[in-house]
Amino acid sequence: MRILVAIQGHYGQRIADNIRKYGSAEWKVFSYTFAHDLPAIIDDADEFLPKELPAADLLISLGEHPGVAQMIPDMVKKSGAKAVIAPADNRVWLPPGLANQIKRKLESMGVDMVYPVPFCTLVEKDSQNPHIKEFAKYFGKPEVDIELDKDTIKRVAVIRGAPCGCSPYVADGLVGIWERDAVEKAGLLHHQYPCLSTMVMDQEFEDTLMHRGGLMTKLAVEKAIKDVKVAK
Repeated sequence: MRILVAIQGHYGQRIADNIRKYGSAEWKVFSYTFAHDLPAIIDDADEFLPKELPAADLLISLGEHPGVAQMIPDMVKKSGAKAVIAPADNRVWLPPGLANQIKRKLESMGVDMVYPVPFCTLVEKDSQNPHIKEFAKYFGKPEVDIELDKDTIKRVAVIRGAPCGCSPYVADGLVGIWERDAVEKAGLLHHQYPCLSTMVMDQEFEDTLMHRGGLMTKLAVEKAIKDVKVAK
């Protein structure tokens, strides 16, 4: 699978690097970096895009300005992408109204788009598109496998990692921790990584997206520990 990642700064670069490090060896991951000083309204995307972009099956839009999201249909045309993942780790970068507008535009082009909020909530069932499903096998809502040595964490294996790279960091930090403390410790490690999702209160979830991301990690650890106990 060929993946094109549109980035604008450290937030997107960290995710692109993590995809290259922990994704399938068969994937080809390209990136294009936008300037930071984009106008509020993009009248002509050709002013900000190269004449050609790498051919891709999947486009992941990780801009830190709504102008990047406005150019998603143009990036799709130039890359030939058949699917788009446009997460919102900060609603300012991609507001719901703009996301819905882009999604309708892409549907008219025969391109599927998902809008995970935040990125680490993505799961395979979010889309029937094979490229999105393939990506979500590796990245999205964290899933881990835990091995206990009596009451302590002996080993943590990442099955599906948060796109930012947080999951391996959390997994390493849990080894040697008392099982009863593991869920809360996972939440602390998630914040320390650090999570770059916004701390602004989200109206839809009545919580911050950073806390929602931390919850995904804590739930993964909680489920893995329960699975171990059930198997005994």
